[in-house]
Amino acid sequence: MVETIGALFDARAKAFGGHCFLQVPENSERSYHPDGFVCSYTEAATVVAGMEAKFSAAGYGHGHRIAVLLENRPEMLLIKLALAKRGISWVPVNPDYRPAEVAYLLQDSAADLALVAPELADLMAAGIAESGLDVLTVVVTETLPDLPNSAGPAPSDLPVSGSTEASLIYTSGTTGRPKGCIMSHAYEVEMGQWYATRGGLIQFEAGVTKVYCPLPLFHVNAAILLFMAVIETGSTHIIPERFRARAWWRELAETGATAAHYLGIIIPALMNRDQEDWEQKHQVKWAVGAGVEPTLHRPFEERFGFPLIEVWGMTEMCRMLADCHEPRSIDTRAMGRPQPGLDVRVVDEQDSEVPRGAPGEMTLRYSEGTPRRGAFSGYLNLPEATEEAWRGGWFHTGDTVVMDETDMVTFVDRKKNIIRRSGENIAAAEIEACLQDHPAVDRVAVVAVEDAMRDEEVMACVQVLGEADETLAQQLFDWSFARLAYYKAPGWIRFMVDIPVTGTQKIQKHSLFGDQETETDGAFDFRAKKKRS
Repeated sequence: MVETIGALFDARAKAFGGHCFLQVPENSERSYHPDGFVCSYTEAATVVAGMEAKFSAAGYGHGHRIAVLLENRPEMLLIKLALAKRGISWVPVNPDYRPAEVAYLLQDSAADLALVAPELADLMAAGIAESGLDVLTVVVTETLPDLPNSAGPAPSDLPVSGSTEASLIYTSGTTGRPKGCIMSHAYEVEMGQWYATRGGLIQFEAGVTKVYCPLPLFHVNAAILLFMAVIETGSTHIIPERFRARAWWRELAETGATAAHYLGIIIPALMNRDQEDWEQKHQVKWAVGAGVEPTLHRPFEERFGFPLIEVWGMTEMCRMLADCHEPRSIDTRAMGRPQPGLDVRVVDEQDSEVPRGAPGEMTLRYSEGTPRRGAFSGYLNLPEATEEAWRGGWFHTGDTVVMDETDMVTFVDRKKNIIRRSGENIAAAEIEACLQDHPAVDRVAVVAVEDAMRDEEVMACVQVLGEADETLAQQLFDWSFARLAYYKAPGWIRFMVDIPVTGTQKIQKHSLFGDQETETDGAFDFRAKKKRS
């Protein structure tokens, strides 16, 4: 069985050489590949080999980590393959990070080198300066230039194996700053194989299937789950720079996409648009995603003519659930059933299994004998957090679900300290820590509030030491916006005379609001100011 990314790619490049591998739609407004980009498996293999040689010549190899800040350039994935073949860990960086967040990632990962797009070079430089580290930086355009010699320790002589770290993905934790999820070669390979073999409405065919995915390449969805499934099956990965409702149908048609990935926010954005000729010209047979509102699910399929397949997955355990077999439960938030290789158990606060139909936390494992197979390797520098997540031999997802008598798992809610905004998981604790550092803040509680467009929005409830007014609210927003990725800043700020706490001074978020008021009563609205720089 193939266990390394390099071995998988080499085998598939040999088998599917002439098939289209990566494709970027045309966009004259884009700074890179304005005329689009297409490469076959054979062409990609040649580019990857050249990149691998450059990393080798500069002394980078097994055991090193390299931070990569390239947005959705196809080079992001080609570099990932070259790093994997050398046994180097790929550490993608969110382009919406602020310098302090970049600095934390560099410090925590101990990155040996940073690769950055020209437009983001200033952000990386500011992050390096704030980190206090001396990280070598290389600007990447549409090619990888020659690299400076490694200043770190010599690479390991051990061969790259299934247990070798392939990627380090930072994901929002429930207790503060993002945690680095260690992803092994075997995990990533199995992730793609699992997705590619779900069957039912999900069908990959070599040289035929072309999946359009507007999701970011610093996330597991586009860069690992889909990427590895595409390689496994000899399919095509279509990479727009981001989701644009006005370009969605045109790009699907022009690229010949036969499948797509979506987030819940994409569906109402498309449904709210007037009919256009392009929406009748697509060739999409299925789409995979999460978070579609049940009231929009059936109308979308009837209007546009292809199924939206709801799935569940996460960075730590992306052996995904999928409601991909007919009859589907599209009028609910159903997301699939457990299968061999993915056991599901729904538990209460004491980790006791709840009756069927009762809500509880979804916990997962591969099997009783090998519970952690097909899962991440652990949280970097946080062994206690890893073991806590795996307590009792089951991975605790933090998602509240119900499982019915047919084993169908339906999403109910997520833990209150994680906010889900436009597909981004945001840790309330991280925003609380940022605001608590402001000299005017005495106490703060960050919660999720419903948002018609973005699923949920961030709201900060703040108890201050001085006068609470609109000027201070603006100062607190600006403070957060300057230090956190734009989407993490509070969209609402509400001043409170007294934020309730327990006898041990833990904030009681469930007691913040009275029965006769809404969360945003009296709050200042900053949602319109939450825009990318």
